[in-house]
Amino acid sequence: MRVFRNLRLVFMGTPEFAVPPLHALVESGYPVTRVVTQPDRPRGRGKKLTPGPVKSYCLNRGLDVLQPAKITDPAFIELIRTLAADVIVVVAYGRILPPGLLTIPRLGCVNVHASLLPRYRGAAPVHWAVINGEPETGVTTMLMDEGLDTGDILLQERLPIGPDDNMGLVHDRLARLGAALLVKTLDRLERGRLEPRPQDGTRATYAPPVGRKHELIDWTRPATEIKNLVRGLDPWPGAYTTLGDKQLKIWRADVVYPDGTGEPGRVLSADAERGLVVQTGGGALRIHELQTAGRKRLSVAKFLRGHPLTAGGRLGEHVSKSN
Repeated sequence: MRVFRNLRLVFMGTPEFAVPPLHALVESGYPVTRVVTQPDRPRGRGKKLTPGPVKSYCLNRGLDVLQPAKITDPAFIELIRTLAADVIVVVAYGRILPPGLLTIPRLGCVNVHASLLPRYRGAAPVHWAVINGEPETGVTTMLMDEGLDTGDILLQERLPIGPDDNMGLVHDRLARLGAALLVKTLDRLERGRLEPRPQDGTRATYAPPVGRKHELIDWTRPATEIKNLVRGLDPWPGAYTTLGDKQLKIWRADVVYPDGTGEPGRVLSADAERGLVVQTGGGALRIHELQTAGRKRLSVAKFLRGHPLTAGGRLGEHVSKSN
């Protein structure tokens, strides 16, 4: 039987990561008075305006949605004020909240962040935890202030990262973990059983947005680092190299240590028996799945049947100046 809670909430979130926490609030009986999400964006080849995952969820559940063009708009801030929310919950909304919003709720603004703060503050904590080969990450709930993920910590939960886990798997696990932690946080906050603790700024690290420059494979790096880059950018946006003048995305790979050494980027084998193995700056990378621009992801066996690639060839020779 659903328990109905007393805290009045405004929820702010936009992407898929925010859906499980919102669902957990609804199913836990919290009165979500409004959901604030970013405006619909043009998507697909036709650039049709399409709602984000949070709005799509709200439409299916009959939740009232607000999509302000600017959250600094005084009219929007005043509307939020009239809702008399006890807490504003923020999960991957995508914009920094202005002071005018932070001071409205009686118990503050609670954020769910996908890292063990103060490590990996910023926009892409899941990507960078995997790219950097971290053995674990986690979720933090915190009271928001005017800084970038600098508010006092409320609760944290840890999550191991397996050596072959990609960003997508870790993202989904963290979303579910964050949903449960959010409900636990609000329950304790409502009962006055939480002691916020300041972050240690001397231990802070940052997770900037992933850009094009981060996606390019540098074959002079060790094979382990390249494998981590590949899985840290899977399923989005993907790590890439070049084959001749064509872009080639690498989606799944393992580290191997062949006898001898070679020039980084040199193809050591490209056949059904030994697979596609490429020399790196330390060890070699055995590629299992890859994709050319505009095509589907393929296993190496299928790829090699349609692309002339042989031992002695080179990946990464032609990189456009725009990269």
